[in-house]
Amino acid sequence: MNEPVTSETYAAQLRRLAELSARVHEQREEARAWYEQQCAAADRAVAESADEVNRAERELVAAREAQERVDAEVAVLWQELNARLGGGGRRAGTPPAPAPDATGDPDSLLDGARDLLHRTRQPGELPGSANPMLALSGVAGAVLAYALGVGARALAGRADGELAVGLPVLALVVTLLGPVMGLVPARVLADRRHAVLSPRPVLIVIAAGLATTVLLLTVIRY
Repeated sequence: MNEPVTSETYAAQLRRLAELSARVHEQREEARAWYEQQCAAADRAVAESADEVNRAERELVAAREAQERVDAEVAVLWQELNARLGGGGRRAGTPPAPAPDATGDPDSLLDGARDLLHRTRQPGELPGSANPMLALSGVAGAVLAYALGVGARALAGRADGELAVGLPVLALVVTLLGPVMGLVPARVLADRRHAVLSPRPVLIVIAAGLATTVLLLTVIRY
């Protein structure tokens, strides 16, 4: 037969059971708190990851827009370079591909290229080495004008009426315009050298043409 359990033993078992229940409850609360902390940390990590993904997507969109803008500006600058070089774009070819290890701000690089093209488009002065060609242009213009004047006077000698009166006047006007006619080939020379006809080249052309005109009129007269 089972022996009866004393009240002291029963009370001790109850205390033991209460202690175990309290310990289990405490461990369960700790486990619940740890779980909630882990869930909160996971939620924060997910939210931060979502923010990073959104920020990366925005940066990717901005980078693509910047790339398209830079490519468009490069195409425009390259077209201007082709126009500057001439040949319908056959000299410079197609725009170069971006360097894989390129660094720096593309806007500053584009500004530098744009400024360089702007400065190369500005016409400069004709150098001193072009003075003989300028003088030759003045001489050629004066000779051509004088030859046209001689031809007009010859036609006047064989004509009658109004032509006989008007052609000598026209011949005189053309002859007097001889020093200025040299500016036409001088202008062509300046355009080929991407320069402007400043006062110095104009004076050289007119002086050479005027001297030639005076010399022709003097030699022919005497």
